[in-house]
Amino acid sequence: MTQTKSTRLSTRLWAGRTQRSHPLGLRPSARSAFHFRCAVSGAGVCAAITSAPLPAIVPTVQKATAVVIFLHGLADTGHGWAEAFAGIRSAHIKYICPHEPVMPITLNMNMAMPSWFDIIGLSPDSQEDETGIKQAAESVKALIDQEVKNGLPSNRIISGGFSQGGALSQYTALTTQQKLAGITALSCWLPLRASFPQGPISGVNRDISILQCHGDLDPLLPLMFGSLTAERLKTLVNPTNVTFKTYGGMMHSSGQQEMMAIKQFIDKLLPPID
Repeated sequence: MTQTKSTRLSTRLWAGRTQRSHPLGLRPSARSAFHFRCAVSGAGVCAAITSAPLPAIVPTVQKATAVVIFLHGLADTGHGWAEAFAGIRSAHIKYICPHEPVMPITLNMNMAMPSWFDIIGLSPDSQEDETGIKQAAESVKALIDQEVKNGLPSNRIISGGFSQGGALSQYTALTTQQKLAGITALSCWLPLRASFPQGPISGVNRDISILQCHGDLDPLLPLMFGSLTAERLKTLVNPTNVTFKTYGGMMHSSGQQEMMAIKQFIDKLLPPID
């Protein structure tokens, strides 16, 4: 098969897609060779993401009046997504792509790799790392809080992510006390779904806009995960604000068509401020 620009992008974004050395088809990513600036001021917030390098950042061309915080997937780093957002960025938006800390993963025979939290199984009824998920969400909330302390209104922030990062971004946005602009959730699921109410959430983000995307040939998180997540989200927030897009032929990856949908979603919710 000829490798198009889209498939090259997909391979960069899902670092281990073509690697089959672990049960999830993932590989640990090299991390020590990179040095970058922190997304926030103050060492305390960066230290909240324990043992992880400072986030990769796509800086603004002009004064930052909006922020996208995007979380990568298991065993990856934020670099590939920072590169992708650099290709679709808007001049007034800062893109922050944190890196996961390294920890042993139960599903991968306790092999240590970058991860937001432990993954025990991949079936919808698998046990979940509740403590790890909540701790990771607090770290992301700390990034959001720091941007607000720096003078950015919280409703000018979008939380997003891919795969495990997308799961965490959804949980964070639905439990934070900061009113956010939106969520971009790619190839993922809603963690700790039983902890949410049967009806709409009572928090500040019950009317949040959500863009959820999934490939119909995803072998790691089948489309069923995306469909079930979309239906659950519609019970938690205003259902008219939930958009679920599927992409034919796409595996556990991303592509140019999806990236353009993300750009349109972000630009609509975070327009320039005069």
